[in-house]
Amino acid sequence: MDPRRARDPRLARIDPRLQRGPSALPTLSPQQQSGSGPGATQWTTNGAYMASQPMISNVLVQQADTVSENAIAGPSTPANNAGSSAYKPRLLFCVVCASNQNRSMEGHHVLHKAGYRVISYGTGSAVRLPGPSIDKPNIYSFGTPYNSIYEELSAKDARLYTANGLLQMLDRNRRIKLAPERWQDSKTVADVVITCEERCFDAVCDDLLSRGGEFNKPVHIINIEIKDNHEEALIAGKAMLDLAAAIEISQDIDEDIDRILQVQQERHPHSLLHAIAFY
Repeated sequence: MDPRRARDPRLARIDPRLQRGPSALPTLSPQQQSGSGPGATQWTTNGAYMASQPMISNVLVQQADTVSENAIAGPSTPANNAGSSAYKPRLLFCVVCASNQNRSMEGHHVLHKAGYRVISYGTGSAVRLPGPSIDKPNIYSFGTPYNSIYEELSAKDARLYTANGLLQMLDRNRRIKLAPERWQDSKTVADVVITCEERCFDAVCDDLLSRGGEFNKPVHIINIEIKDNHEEALIAGKAMLDLAAAIEISQDIDEDIDRILQVQQERHPHSLLHAIAFY
């Protein structure tokens, strides 16, 4: 023992280095002290705490898994959280008159311009257009391009066919599609058929009945009685637009069709017929 400790009271104190209590540092397991176990810790020479390489790797893997799950699930949106609604395809409208020239093409024009899916046909045996007299109509077969008819009539008598509106009508038609088409030769399945007079309505119903309902696909057939002239066709085009809008926003056409037709009849002067047939 150092003899000075007994004489000098300052030296009688215990060395503070020997008074250090339990370390505040974390107690390390033998594996962590050796740095060999997973999640082991290391201490740098300046006393800084540093996670070992296995712990860093585990964190990075967990972060990568989280990013991958988010990428697969997509961004969180109200629709995803609430459950997406069932997909509803756009309806296909079909407008039918006798020759696929005036009334059905006016309906085709206004519906297409408004963004609806629409096709058009004629139910007659041939395309008949006014001629120089009542007993001399211009007759063409279905499939004859509108442009060919336009050029032929223009060459025959441009003044006459401009005055009665035929050239203007044909010019509109050739901008919409190639040629008039016949309903009885069609294969396209529509959701709603709009006919422009009762005999066309009867022809469509009879034709669908003769097909035997092979696809068992229901179709609503609605007749809007329209006189076959340019003025009445323009007025009826607006009525078709209102009818198509009401039908397309309906969540259940079968349930709502009676109410839709009632409102249509109140707003427009044309008499209506309705039937359900099957493709």
